[in-house]
Amino acid sequence: MKTNMIRTGIIGISGYTGLAVFEILLKHPQVRLTYISAHTTQGPVDEIWPQLAGRTELICEKINIQKAIDQCDVIFLAVPHSSSMDITPKLLKAGKRVIDLSGDYRLKEASIYEKWYAHKHTDAQNLKAAVYGLPELYREKIKKAQLLSNPGCYPTAALLGILPIGTSMTNDITSIIIDAKSGVSGAGKKVAANLMFCEVNENFKAYKVCNHQHSPEIEGYLSNAAGKNLNVTFVPHLLPINKGILETIYIQLNTKTTAEKAHTLYTKFYKNEPFVRVRKLDVQPELKDVVDTNFCDIGIAVNETGNLIVVTSVIDNLIKGAAGQSVQNMNIMHGFAETEGLL
Repeated sequence: MKTNMIRTGIIGISGYTGLAVFEILLKHPQVRLTYISAHTTQGPVDEIWPQLAGRTELICEKINIQKAIDQCDVIFLAVPHSSSMDITPKLLKAGKRVIDLSGDYRLKEASIYEKWYAHKHTDAQNLKAAVYGLPELYREKIKKAQLLSNPGCYPTAALLGILPIGTSMTNDITSIIIDAKSGVSGAGKKVAANLMFCEVNENFKAYKVCNHQHSPEIEGYLSNAAGKNLNVTFVPHLLPINKGILETIYIQLNTKTTAEKAHTLYTKFYKNEPFVRVRKLDVQPELKDVVDTNFCDIGIAVNETGNLIVVTSVIDNLIKGAAGQSVQNMNIMHGFAETEGLL
């Protein structure tokens, strides 16, 4: 196992995800943080994020690609959608490894990206080469990745919740409904009227019903793993909490199974996965079980007739759904212990 310390940088430190990556890397024994920047926010990091006072002396600068190239071996991009594709080609050309936390390289077709993100994709070549960073599915490809596209938070919980059934009972599935709920930090740090405290507090709502950009991501990678087109109905909701995702997934079958068989299937599928915990039968995971961790906890139930499997999948949207998973991927890419800095 490699033990050489690597130089890391973060572009986009001023957002919630950038902060989460920073805090994890600050404690990582194999990493030295050497470069941080943001588009509009500059100054000492402990003034941008006061909770970092006394923990770092790094200064956030305006984005300087050449400086990032000179000072880093691997660079995390915690920037808004459509920004990564302007930065990534320059970093890759210089031989740097890139871990992109935006949606710019998740969808394999430029036309699909443009439909769901309403923005022209300008880096189709690297879009094809990017490796999707779900370790439980693509670990071997991640090891060799030069460009790592970190999964979205909703798709992480959804795919981990569906994959065991989707890959072993593919022809038995008649429908998949994903009832997803996320804390407000999933929307990022942008200022928007519908995300104000008085709009979110003591409220609960669905949004982008059957029209969320994570739908093709879920369907695409699920279908790829299953070897057959599988459609999902995905409905996200906004919870009046800071962070955490809970997805209740309804998998309808044209055959019958039992809770015991389904539970055994999940425990075998994830038996060697360090960050997926399948709960005991009759135990459902809760947000408090996973917030501030890199774990995905899964609960299983089957209805009386045996043709409906209900999966509960919970993660922290900023950790396993973003920053923690990106560091997990970095560990795999550089030959570190997969749990390094995350337990």
